[in-house]
Amino acid sequence: MDEARRARYLETLGIEIWRKRSLPQALEADRSRPHEDAPSRGSDDAWEALRAAVRDCTKCALHRTRTQSVFGVGDVRAEWLVIGEAPGAEEDRRGEPFVGRAGQLLDAMLKAIGLTRGENVYIANVLKSRPPGNRDPKPEEVASCLPYLARQIELIRPVLILAVGRIAAQNLLATDLPLGRLRGQVHAFGPLNSPLIVTYHPAYLLRTPTDKRKAWEDLKFARSVFRELLARGSRH
Repeated sequence: MDEARRARYLETLGIEIWRKRSLPQALEADRSRPHEDAPSRGSDDAWEALRAAVRDCTKCALHRTRTQSVFGVGDVRAEWLVIGEAPGAEEDRRGEPFVGRAGQLLDAMLKAIGLTRGENVYIANVLKSRPPGNRDPKPEEVASCLPYLARQIELIRPVLILAVGRIAAQNLLATDLPLGRLRGQVHAFGPLNSPLIVTYHPAYLLRTPTDKRKAWEDLKFARSVFRELLARGSRH
C-alpha cells in the first residue's frame, strides 16, 4: 500500500503520525510451529454444512428473536481471522458482521495494515445471533455458539486471530481480566493453539476516539507478529 493511501486510513483512525519501530522478539517456537499432521483446510462441502447448521441452529433462545444468523464473511483461506462479540441490529438485518459505522472503522483499521474485507481476512463473531437490545452475551449463549466458531477456525486455519473488544477477548480466552491487561501479548486459542491478539472494538473507538492510538499500536504489534509467524511457515 502506498503511503498516501495509508495516511488516509490512519486519518480515519485518528492517528496523525506513524513511525516505524523494530519488530518485537520472536514468539516461542513451539507455540507457532505448524502441526505436520494437520489436515488440509475446509472444503466447500464442509463450509456449506457448517453454514446450514448455523442457519438452522436452535440451541439457545436467541433463535427466537433474531432476523437471521450472521455466519461470517471473507476469504475462507484467509491468513487473518477477526473475531468480534455478536451481531448488532444492522448486522442482524443484513446478515453480515461489522457493518455500519463500526464496520467502516474496522475496514479502515484493516486497510492500515494491508488487509481488505473479502480478500485476505475472514470476519466473524463469537455469537452468530443478535442478543436483544445488544446486551452482553450470556454464558449459555456463548457455550452454544463457540463450537461453530471453533469449527470455522479449524476450516480456515488462520495464521493469526485478532479479537476485537473486551467481550470477544474474555470469552475466547476464558478470563475476566480487563482488556487493558490482555493487550500487547500473544495468547493461544483452541486445540490448535492459534495465536491470538487483542485490541479494542471499533464501536468502542467511535465512542472513545482518544484510544485510537492504542488500537494502532495493537495493529502494528499484530502485523509484526504475523510477519514472524509467516516467516516461520506457521500455518496450521
